[in-house]
Amino acid sequence: MSDSLHSVVDGGRSLLAPTLFGELEPATQQSLRESAPRRHYDGGAIISHRGETSTGFWLIESGRVTVGQFQVDGSFRALAVLGAGDSYGELAVFSGRRRVVDAVARGPADLRWIDRANFEAALAADPPSMRRMLGALSEELQEMLDVISGLRRGTASARIAGVLANLAGKSDRAIDVGQAELGELTGVSRVTANKVLASLEQMGLIQRGYGTICVLDREGLLRFSRG
Repeated sequence: MSDSLHSVVDGGRSLLAPTLFGELEPATQQSLRESAPRRHYDGGAIISHRGETSTGFWLIESGRVTVGQFQVDGSFRALAVLGAGDSYGELAVFSGRRRVVDAVARGPADLRWIDRANFEAALAADPPSMRRMLGALSEELQEMLDVISGLRRGTASARIAGVLANLAGKSDRAIDVGQAELGELTGVSRVTANKVLASLEQMGLIQRGYGTICVLDREGLLRFSRG
């Protein structure tokens, strides 16, 4: 994946939304990017719908995209907030099934459309990238199952701590994510998210900034999330 739940400052992965494009060789990435049409979306625009037939996937060049599902009452349940450098939709390409999520631009966003045929041809010519993709996908599946288990059994504090640890990837780092996004992604209110973040900051695990959260102790967050 890319930058778990949302883009982090210096790279990472994206929780519940595997972004596998980054596993390709740089030359392969560049070739696909150059042949992919660029499309602009204004904030609130629907980029793709659940149930659509998958003929390719998206690479985000700028802006943010929320991936989730529209509910019967018209509300939107977010699963991931992705940023520049993230890609999404590869799993539908691999499986040959219809999309299971909706995607909405979170403010102005520019994306590249990677066609299925071009993607498959690039993979066929680059076996090492395919092996890295499979390895990354396997790792993400294991981590996703762990996160889902934690979301089901944990308190709001434990859920947010676990999500922040996942956002940070494998090291301490600054994460470009706000309280509202954390609330959407963990099923808590913005007020609750703010209280939890304040508590985690007092414990020395994080440091809050304007629109960012700096993870000071990822291992500490993991221990806290697991009780």
